[in-house]
Amino acid sequence: MILPIVAYGDPVLKKKATDITKDYPNFDDLLDNMFETMYNAYGVGLAAPQIGLPIRLFLVDTSPFSEDEDLSEEEQKELKDFKRVFINAKITKEEGDQWAFNEGCLSIPDVREDVFRQPKITIEYLDENFKSHTETFDGLIARVIQHEYDHIEGVLFTDKLSSLKKRLIKGRLNNISKGKINVDYRMRFPNQKKRR
Repeated sequence: MILPIVAYGDPVLKKKATDITKDYPNFDDLLDNMFETMYNAYGVGLAAPQIGLPIRLFLVDTSPFSEDEDLSEEEQKELKDFKRVFINAKITKEEGDQWAFNEGCLSIPDVREDVFRQPKITIEYLDENFKSHTETFDGLIARVIQHEYDHIEGVLFTDKLSSLKKRLIKGRLNNISKGKINVDYRMRFPNQKKRR
């Protein structure tokens, strides 16, 4: 089932999410719905707060990035095959010189800005079977994970922008929170009762 994606301005997006256990109600259905919702909106990641649930769960599928012809064959293959579920994740290390990449977010449609992040991360998480992992990722995969991880920490990519950039996009962000935007996927807006 395709769920509405929560728009910028909803308090759930600014809340630090809580851990879950393997007896979380209807967990398999939730995962299926989140993947379906993400693919329907052409996303490469989706965090539970973006569908209104303040829990430490996000998923990533970087396969759309694998079609970038500027990447090496090895990078394309790595991105094509990367699909993961992250539960109760904790980034334990970020390394390297920060680099900029133009990011967007399904909760903040039509706003894209360069965000600086470190290129390499180590993360502890549980997979969809609640099996524990500690892994290190770099490049675009690390970046997508960092972006989704921020969601479960109550942080949006717009929070990482300079105060000048924030002022420049303030009007657009206000319009999104009021539902004054055209999107081709279901959204739930904080300042209006009507659902799309």
